[in-house]
Amino acid sequence: MVKKAEYPLVLPLSSSGKPAAYDDSGLEYHSSGSSLIRKAISISLALLITVLLFRRDYFKLIPRLVSGGLDSPSILFTESQRFWGPYSPYYAVEEYNLPPDGCSITQASITLQRHGARYPTSGASKTIKASLQKLLNASEYTDMNLDFLRSYQWRLGKADLVPFGATQSFQSGAEIYHRYEHLVNDHMLPFVRASGGDRVVKSAVNWTEGFADASGQLYHPSVSVIIPETETSNNTLQDHMCPNSQASHDEANMWRDVFSASIVQRLNTAAVGAEILSEDIPGLMSLCAFETVFEEKESQFCDLFSLKEFRAYDYYQDLLKYYDTGYGNPLGRVQGVGYVNELLARLRGRPVEDRTQTNSTLDSSPITFPLDKTVYVDFSHDNEMVAIYGALGLFPQMHPPNPTKVGPQWNWVVSRLVPFSGRMITEKVQCFEAGVPRDFIRILVNDAIQPLAFCGTGDGLCELEAFVESQSYARNNGAW
Repeated sequence: MVKKAEYPLVLPLSSSGKPAAYDDSGLEYHSSGSSLIRKAISISLALLITVLLFRRDYFKLIPRLVSGGLDSPSILFTESQRFWGPYSPYYAVEEYNLPPDGCSITQASITLQRHGARYPTSGASKTIKASLQKLLNASEYTDMNLDFLRSYQWRLGKADLVPFGATQSFQSGAEIYHRYEHLVNDHMLPFVRASGGDRVVKSAVNWTEGFADASGQLYHPSVSVIIPETETSNNTLQDHMCPNSQASHDEANMWRDVFSASIVQRLNTAAVGAEILSEDIPGLMSLCAFETVFEEKESQFCDLFSLKEFRAYDYYQDLLKYYDTGYGNPLGRVQGVGYVNELLARLRGRPVEDRTQTNSTLDSSPITFPLDKTVYVDFSHDNEMVAIYGALGLFPQMHPPNPTKVGPQWNWVVSRLVPFSGRMITEKVQCFEAGVPRDFIRILVNDAIQPLAFCGTGDGLCELEAFVESQSYARNNGAW
């Protein structure tokens, strides 16, 4: 008998065929200082989520599996793909290791996952096209690697999930089922949430399809809660709730000017009259990634840059994230506090205690924020995940990064932290010592076990209460 989740609680479709939260002719969310208006909107959204159903086929993007099937969750056409910053396809940084002998996973997989591969955003597309047009306007190409530009046509969309991105989420769902199937039964299916962005919701739905497929269609989890991405919606899965947060690009641009100088000279020699500048280089290099994940074959733009140059580009992306929602922004990691407090609530089975960006209406309900599940999955964005890593204290940096040189001990590598479909998994592990059970926590980022030296011995196991105690930054709402 097929088992379905009993909580298909999501935003309804409007008359336009999109969820109400997206319909310009439907619900409107006004920025207002009135707490009564904000509370009324929040309650209305909660009622919509808990009462109305959502049509799965709107969000579903059927995965197109790459060669190799479920065992090959990444495009392996070029070595450079692991140095595309946040546009790298997901790959396991380390091989997954089971907990030590005498320990077993009892609650898992509180999985925080980024949406799958997408097209460039509208803003990025505009910037990329402007730089690309310079190459297309060249009067002559003296390098045969540029010959393809003579008949080049732009085929990329804007911001939407690409088929490969759907496949990534589908494969993730299958992987989680196979890894944690012992935690699932007829009455205990994964509880799935998603931030309200279209590509995020589609990723979540495809994850549930992969989970169902891996179970032999026995279990069919649903996307249970979609949190709107509006100015008035408290959302722990999106980073646009701190208007005073100002990202700095100065450091990244300083490094860009260092590593791109030789590229600018080479391209201007190869494309006569193009007048390429340093600021054009990141966008042109990103075309390698965007076209590859769309076409599912290596883009010809990849041949325009060396592996060493892609490594430099990777560091450029590291600096952008570090000074956006990472440790380099005083108001960066505070944007991850709400999610950390939700994580602590789930691990302890206690109500959420938070005064930052949690949605108290949703988090206070056992329907929209249950505390008794064994598998939780949340779909989010890369910037928010970076903030959450910082709020947790993961990937700490003793010194600010050098904007003119990559440090030898640098481990804030965005392509390893938040690639397309990147994920953080928190496992609750029970270990027996002298016959007495004790609860521990493990955190894996893209399957790499985090040392958690701030609450344990640095071996990746941290006693539950010690872990909770270590999270004073989040428990104090972003204050020490």
